[in-house]
Amino acid sequence: MRIIAISDTHIETGVIPKYLADVLAGYDIIVHAGDFTSYECYEAFEAIGKLKAVHGNVDDALIKQVLPEKVIFEAEGIKIGIVHEGALSINDTTALRYLAMEMEVDILIYGHLHRPLIEKSDVLLICPGSPTKPRMSDPCAVEIEIIDGKVSSKIIEITGQSCDYIEYSRKLAEGK
Repeated sequence: MRIIAISDTHIETGVIPKYLADVLAGYDIIVHAGDFTSYECYEAFEAIGKLKAVHGNVDDALIKQVLPEKVIFEAEGIKIGIVHEGALSINDTTALRYLAMEMEVDILIYGHLHRPLIEKSDVLLICPGSPTKPRMSDPCAVEIEIIDGKVSSKIIEITGQSCDYIEYSRKLAEGK
Protein backbone atom coordinates (compact mmCIF):
# COMPACT_ATOMS: atom_id res chain seq x y z
CA MET A 1 0.00 0.00 0.00
CA ARG A 2 1.40 3.37 -1.04
CA ILE A 3 0.02 6.53 0.51
CA ILE A 4 0.98 10.11 -0.25
CA ALA A 5 0.35 12.74 2.42
CA ILE A 6 0.01 16.40 1.48
CA SER A 7 -1.39 19.49 3.14
CA ASP A 8 -1.84 23.21 2.74
CA THR A 9 -2.24 23.34 -1.01
CA HIS A 10 -4.09 26.69 -0.86
CA ILE A 11 -5.30 26.41 -4.44
CA GLU A 12 -7.96 28.95 -5.45
CA THR A 13 -9.07 27.11 -8.62
CA GLY A 14 -10.33 23.65 -9.44
CA VAL A 15 -7.10 22.73 -11.22
CA ILE A 16 -4.42 20.65 -9.53
CA PRO A 17 -1.05 21.69 -10.99
CA LYS A 18 0.15 19.08 -13.48
CA TYR A 19 3.43 18.50 -11.61
CA LEU A 20 1.43 17.57 -8.50
CA ALA A 21 -1.26 15.56 -10.33
CA ASP A 22 1.48 13.47 -11.96
CA VAL A 23 2.93 12.59 -8.54
CA LEU A 24 -0.46 11.77 -7.00
CA ALA A 25 -1.29 9.29 -9.77
CA GLY A 26 1.20 6.74 -8.43
CA TYR A 27 -0.43 6.23 -5.02
CA ASP A 28 -3.26 4.10 -3.64
CA ILE A 29 -4.45 6.74 -1.16
CA ILE A 30 -4.07 10.52 -1.11
CA VAL A 31 -4.20 12.03 2.37
CA HIS A 32 -4.83 15.77 2.48
CA ALA A 33 -4.45 17.34 5.94
CA GLY A 34 -6.51 20.44 5.18
CA ASP A 35 -6.31 23.92 3.70
CA PHE A 36 -7.43 23.14 0.17
CA THR A 37 -8.73 26.76 0.34
CA SER A 38 -11.41 26.66 -2.38
CA TYR A 39 -14.23 24.17 -2.74
CA GLU A 40 -13.23 23.75 -6.41
CA CYS A 41 -9.79 22.60 -5.29
CA TYR A 42 -11.35 20.06 -2.91
CA GLU A 43 -13.59 18.79 -5.75
CA ALA A 44 -10.55 18.32 -8.01
CA PHE A 45 -8.80 16.16 -5.38
CA GLU A 46 -12.03 14.26 -4.59
CA ALA A 47 -12.53 13.52 -8.30
CA ILE A 48 -9.31 11.47 -8.29
CA GLY A 49 -11.19 8.93 -6.16
CA LYS A 50 -8.47 8.14 -3.60
CA LEU A 51 -8.88 10.99 -1.12
CA LYS A 52 -8.94 10.87 2.69
CA ALA A 53 -9.11 14.43 4.05
CA VAL A 54 -9.98 16.90 6.77
CA HIS A 55 -10.78 20.59 6.54
CA GLY A 56 -8.25 23.25 7.48
CA ASN A 57 -8.51 26.62 9.15
CA VAL A 58 -8.65 28.66 5.91
CA ASP A 59 -10.92 26.35 3.94
CA ASP A 60 -14.14 27.91 2.77
CA ALA A 61 -17.39 27.24 4.65
CA LEU A 62 -18.61 24.58 2.22
CA ILE A 63 -15.47 22.47 2.71
CA LYS A 64 -15.93 22.78 6.48
CA GLN A 65 -19.47 21.44 6.06
CA VAL A 66 -18.34 18.50 3.92
CA LEU A 67 -15.12 17.46 5.68
CA PRO A 68 -14.61 16.71 9.37
CA GLU A 69 -11.94 18.11 11.70
CA LYS A 70 -10.52 14.62 12.34
CA VAL A 71 -10.47 11.38 10.34
CA ILE A 72 -9.34 7.91 11.35
CA PHE A 73 -8.98 5.14 8.78
CA GLU A 74 -7.18 1.84 8.48
CA ALA A 75 -4.75 0.76 5.77
CA GLU A 76 -3.25 -2.72 5.79
CA GLY A 77 -4.00 -3.06 9.52
CA ILE A 78 -2.38 0.28 10.44
CA LYS A 79 -4.62 2.95 12.02
CA ILE A 80 -4.01 6.40 10.56
CA GLY A 81 -5.37 9.68 11.89
CA ILE A 82 -5.59 13.01 10.08
CA VAL A 83 -6.01 16.49 11.59
CA HIS A 84 -5.09 19.93 10.36
CA GLU A 85 -4.01 21.98 13.37
CA GLY A 86 -2.42 19.40 15.63
CA ALA A 87 0.28 21.76 16.88
CA LEU A 88 1.67 25.21 16.31
CA SER A 89 5.33 24.26 16.61
CA ILE A 90 7.59 22.19 14.39
CA ASN A 91 9.91 21.73 17.39
CA ASP A 92 7.58 20.52 20.15
CA THR A 93 5.50 17.52 19.13
CA THR A 94 4.42 16.49 22.65
CA ALA A 95 0.80 17.56 22.11
CA LEU A 96 0.69 15.70 18.78
CA ARG A 97 1.93 12.51 20.38
CA TYR A 98 -0.80 12.74 23.01
CA LEU A 99 -3.39 13.50 20.35
CA ALA A 100 -2.30 10.39 18.41
CA MET A 101 -2.62 8.30 21.56
CA GLU A 102 -6.04 9.83 22.30
CA MET A 103 -7.17 9.01 18.76
CA GLU A 104 -5.67 5.51 19.17
CA VAL A 105 -3.75 5.69 15.89
CA ASP A 106 -0.38 4.35 14.82
CA ILE A 107 0.26 7.29 12.50
CA LEU A 108 -0.92 10.88 12.89
CA ILE A 109 -0.78 13.09 9.79
CA TYR A 110 -1.22 16.80 10.39
CA GLY A 111 -0.82 20.04 8.46
CA HIS A 112 -0.90 23.78 9.09
CA LEU A 113 2.87 24.27 9.37
CA HIS A 114 3.70 24.09 5.61
CA ARG A 115 7.01 22.48 6.57
CA PRO A 116 7.77 18.73 6.59
CA LEU A 117 8.50 16.60 9.63
CA ILE A 118 8.61 12.88 10.30
CA GLU A 119 9.06 11.84 13.92
CA LYS A 120 8.97 8.26 15.18
CA SER A 121 8.44 7.31 18.83
CA ASP A 122 5.67 5.03 19.99
CA VAL A 123 3.61 6.68 17.23
CA LEU A 124 4.61 8.05 13.84
CA LEU A 125 3.98 11.79 13.47
CA ILE A 126 3.94 13.18 9.93
CA CYS A 127 3.62 16.76 8.76
CA PRO A 128 3.89 16.57 4.97
CA GLY A 129 4.64 20.24 4.44
CA SER A 130 3.10 21.80 1.36
CA PRO A 131 3.59 20.87 -2.29
CA THR A 132 2.42 24.31 -3.45
CA LYS A 133 2.96 26.86 -0.62
CA PRO A 134 5.94 25.70 1.48
CA ARG A 135 7.40 27.65 4.39
CA MET A 136 11.10 27.40 5.18
CA SER A 137 11.32 24.39 2.87
CA ASP A 138 11.05 23.20 -0.69
CA PRO A 139 7.71 21.92 -2.00
CA CYS A 140 7.22 18.40 -0.70
CA ALA A 141 4.97 15.58 0.42
CA VAL A 142 5.46 12.46 2.50
CA GLU A 143 5.34 8.98 1.02
CA ILE A 144 4.15 6.21 3.34
CA GLU A 145 4.53 2.56 2.41
CA ILE A 146 2.88 -0.24 4.33
CA ILE A 147 4.15 -3.71 3.47
CA ASP A 148 3.30 -6.76 5.60
CA GLY A 149 2.40 -4.54 8.57
CA LYS A 150 5.68 -2.61 8.40
CA VAL A 151 5.54 1.15 7.85
CA SER A 152 8.19 3.23 6.14
CA SER A 153 7.98 6.92 5.35
CA LYS A 154 10.08 9.53 3.64
CA ILE A 155 9.86 13.14 2.57
CA ILE A 156 9.71 13.46 -1.20
CA GLU A 157 10.49 16.62 -3.13
CA ILE A 158 7.84 17.97 -5.43
CA THR A 159 8.60 20.20 -8.41
CA GLY A 160 7.31 23.70 -7.75
CA GLN A 161 8.24 26.99 -6.16
CA SER A 162 10.21 27.01 -2.91
CA CYS A 163 9.42 29.58 -0.26
CA ASP A 164 11.04 33.00 -0.68
CA TYR A 165 13.40 32.42 2.26
CA ILE A 166 14.83 29.25 0.69
CA GLU A 167 15.22 30.97 -2.69
CA TYR A 168 16.98 33.92 -1.04
CA SER A 169 19.33 31.71 1.01
CA ARG A 170 20.30 29.78 -2.14
CA LYS A 171 21.15 33.01 -3.92
CA LEU A 172 23.27 34.08 -0.96
CA ALA A 173 25.10 30.74 -1.01
CA GLU A 174 25.79 31.19 -4.74
CA GLY A 175 27.13 34.69 -4.07
CA LYS A 176 24.42 36.46 -6.07
